Amino acid sequence: MAYLALGLILFLGIHSISIVAPRWRDATAAQMGHAWRGLYSLISIAGFILIIWGYGLARRQSVVLYTPAESMRYLTAVLMLPVFPLLLAAYFPGRIRNAVGHPMLLAVMFWALAHLLGSGTCANVLLFGGFLAWALADRISFRWRSARPISTAPPGRWNDLIAVVAGLGLYVAFAHWLHVRWIGVQPFPS
Repeated sequence: MAYLALGLILFLGIHSISIVAPRWRDATAAQMGHAWRGLYSLISIAGFILIIWGYGLARRQSVVLYTPAESMRYLTAVLMLPVFPLLLAAYFPGRIRNAVGHPMLLAVMFWALAHLLGSGTCANVLLFGGFLAWALADRISFRWRSARPISTAPPGRWNDLIAVVAGLGLYVAFAHWLHVRWIGVQPFPS
């Protein structure tokens, strides 16, 4: 569990600098230039690797904090439906992105909440609860800071359709094949 916690601290910590110290982050990034991006990327990648490794180790010795009702499996599936379309809408600007404001953060919130409702092990609560708390804090922080631009496709009238169709395709692929291959859990057991 320690590796998972360390990974979350590194990954979410570096992603939280803009929340807690946006002026310091901007000044440091301006001063360091590309070195800031390199450092940011290295810490993010190290954190992400530790999250994956630590989560795999923690799942072997799972402590059950709560047992969700079997019906939560269906609520989890429904809450996961918008996740991939929202993720893609962040990079394909259109009406979805304009309406939601920060589609990637909303996708993280849906993803984390869905998984918290679907499994109550200590590792899951730490992982998904950590991401949910971070996404909520980041979303709230936009009241006093502005979003930094990200590289996206050019705005276009087909971007929403691309985000929804490709996103739902990714949902089906994950639900039926990729989740069990990559995570080892079949979301829809036969």
